[in-house]
Amino acid sequence: MKLIVLIFNLLFSLVACCQDQLPYAAIPDYPTSYTPGSVAARVIDGLGYRYYWATEGLREVDLTFKPGEDARTSYETLQHIHGMSYNLVNATKKIASESSKINSDIPFANLRKETLLNFEEASRILKANGDKGLDEFDLIFKGENYLVEYPFWNLLNGPIADMIWHVGQVITFRRSSGNPFNGNMSMLTGRERGK
Repeated sequence: MKLIVLIFNLLFSLVACCQDQLPYAAIPDYPTSYTPGSVAARVIDGLGYRYYWATEGLREVDLTFKPGEDARTSYETLQHIHGMSYNLVNATKKIASESSKINSDIPFANLRKETLLNFEEASRILKANGDKGLDEFDLIFKGENYLVEYPFWNLLNGPIADMIWHVGQVITFRRSSGNPFNGNMSMLTGRERGK
């Protein structure tokens, strides 16, 4: 009986391990051609790679760190990024973002996974768009009494740029809490240095 339990636990651990493989430990290979979708997707891939390494190995002390009383904690900053990752993926799916349907008050591991998967899905959709323009991917916000639409341009200078900004904050915060991110990762190549 103990052997059966041991085997079951081992198999469960292997399955859990394989299911928890997250995207962006390395940046995906770049596309073979420059199209509107491939360029936009590459920006998101760069964001995903930076986010992955900014959040890899965060401890509770890192998540609760904030530089001052009026600042957000690292976790609150990650919640903000998580919400914007839904704005991004929803725009690529051509659906409205409703803030009341986005739950960012979840455990860190789930928050991190959902955010990375949102980046990956948005990138995949944009790459599949081929040579078509990006004007069909409007950023749409919907609430009880409003519906506001913005063109893809606003997605670039709004949520995408904002998420990159906030990832930099997380990196600074984790350095300040004594846990610098892995300096062996090259932001230029999207790979570990020397590989």
